[in-house]
Amino acid sequence: MVNREFISVFDILKIGVGPSSSHTLGPWRAAERFLKFISANGGLHLIEKIQVLLYGSLAKTGKGHGTDIAVLMGLSGFDPVTFDTSTLSQHVQKINQEKSLNLNGTQFIAFDPENDLKFLKQESLPFHPNGIRFMAQGRNGQQWDQVYFSIGGGFVVAEHEPPVSLNIKIPYVINLADDLLVNCNLARKSIAEIVMANEVAIRPAPDVEAGVLNIWHTMRACIYRGCHREGILPGGLNVTRRASRMNAQMLKGKTYNEELSWMRAIQSSAPDFTLTMNWISCFALAVNEENASFGRVVTAPTNGAAGVIPSVLMYYHLFAGGSKDQDIINFLLTASEIGSLFKKGSTISAAMGGCQAEIGVSSAMAAAGLTACLGGDPVQVLQAAEIAMEHHLGMTCDPIGGLVQIPCIERNTMGAIKAITAAQLSLKGNTDLMKVSLDAVIKTMWETAQDMNSKYKETSDGGLARQISINLPEC
Repeated sequence: MVNREFISVFDILKIGVGPSSSHTLGPWRAAERFLKFISANGGLHLIEKIQVLLYGSLAKTGKGHGTDIAVLMGLSGFDPVTFDTSTLSQHVQKINQEKSLNLNGTQFIAFDPENDLKFLKQESLPFHPNGIRFMAQGRNGQQWDQVYFSIGGGFVVAEHEPPVSLNIKIPYVINLADDLLVNCNLARKSIAEIVMANEVAIRPAPDVEAGVLNIWHTMRACIYRGCHREGILPGGLNVTRRASRMNAQMLKGKTYNEELSWMRAIQSSAPDFTLTMNWISCFALAVNEENASFGRVVTAPTNGAAGVIPSVLMYYHLFAGGSKDQDIINFLLTASEIGSLFKKGSTISAAMGGCQAEIGVSSAMAAAGLTACLGGDPVQVLQAAEIAMEHHLGMTCDPIGGLVQIPCIERNTMGAIKAITAAQLSLKGNTDLMKVSLDAVIKTMWETAQDMNSKYKETSDGGLARQISINLPEC
């Protein structure tokens, strides 16, 4: 059977750089794609000039989300997965000062970001609010022109690009939650087992397991870094980091020297309910403070919501018995499939659906992963995901100053707590009495997204972004 809608766990959970999957990682990948397009149509060695135009939401909140920086890094040939984020300012400063760009790391061309990278705040392209156009000129008069759309979660499509036919034979075709449940019942498999069976159709099982564990290790490292960095977040809002202070207060002088001993110190603190809740918030804050600082995070399924799944997974790992590698794998495989359902049936782009598409989806994913790992059957897993999303419906995206800081960072703590609550409600409830299906809530979310005023879709034109008076630098 050929599935043209297969979305891998590694599509939903990507390692990248903050602060935004749609406004940073997506444009970065779009720049990479443009370089590949030129290479396939004449060669980079001919390029003398490049101009970049940002439209819609990318233009309106691009400065706060680092869209311009991402484009510069992508055109410079850096990979967001491996790029040394500590050198970011150095590279950007050099480009701005020298007004030249080392295109793909192979040749220098004149490039003045002030004139060659434009934010067209009053213009939007019809397909998606996150539009970006690259135009290049060659020394012999050649011209290359491509439009891309960053559609959420780091996914990028080219204008007029036909749907990708993967031509991959997978055992379980899943486009709806009902499809997933039917497959689980017929095969007598858990959701994680269904996902793994599909993944091994394109790569060996050991590679899948190693890749998923690498995602977890990246999440864990991000939490650890965020819990040990103080200072003010960049961008001009002057938001003070809080995770480091919370971490120190809760550990009360306990000693450690790396991630694992730190985690043991947390466990040895004998946390009660309040302390456990505080740790969950601390983990989420840590990730999104790193995200706001152009740190390395896992898009899960977006950067703005990158703290929800890691904080719930760390809670499970430290406080709820999830100590084995297989526990971690099962959690993330289950969560990723829920994310793929939302991407297929609705959206994971805040520019299309508001923050329900980010925090709401990540909360549903985390609720599903936790429910499965605490012994829930597939029906309970889907119900937990439904409960989590149901209580995020209509959530707007209104970042102050276009920065992924207020209210974004704290919203990750709320999404994490809701995910844990949703898991418990599902595990303790009676699924026979369930009134709302996951498919129904996904459909409802999409209808809500379509009805939502555009000023609440990552434009900073409404909500808190209009209530808080600030003066941010232009660059």
